Amino acid sequence: MKKDKQYYLNLPYEITIRPLSDDEGGGYFAHYNHKGLQFIMGDGATAEEALQNVKNAFICYLEVALQNEDFIPEPNYKEKTKRINITLSEKLINKIDKQFSNRSAFLSKAATKMLNEANLKTH
Repeated sequence: MKKDKQYYLNLPYEITIRPLSDDEGGGYFAHYNHKGLQFIMGDGATAEEALQNVKNAFICYLEVALQNEDFIPEPNYKEKTKRINITLSEKLINKIDKQFSNRSAFLSKAATKMLNEANLKTH
């Protein structure tokens, strides 16, 4: 598998978003949690804006790192995993398999995205 920009954008990196106090200027602050990527940050008036800004910063970082052939940290897959059985329609499974080479990675990323969006709504 070629490790291009799209490859890295599809990995399940964790992003933390937190509200800033009035002393910090208000709004929201976002950053990547992974070792070697903590310097990638974004902020914004809303949590959604901070998230978009940190993702844009990551894209810029990727473009430069790939051009320079720099090492790009990936999420730690040695994290404890648990096998589960889920039921999906055959039609949905076929659509997932047609678009993505790794069904588990897709489902993990989709679940992480939904949890991040739910977390944004609670702040």
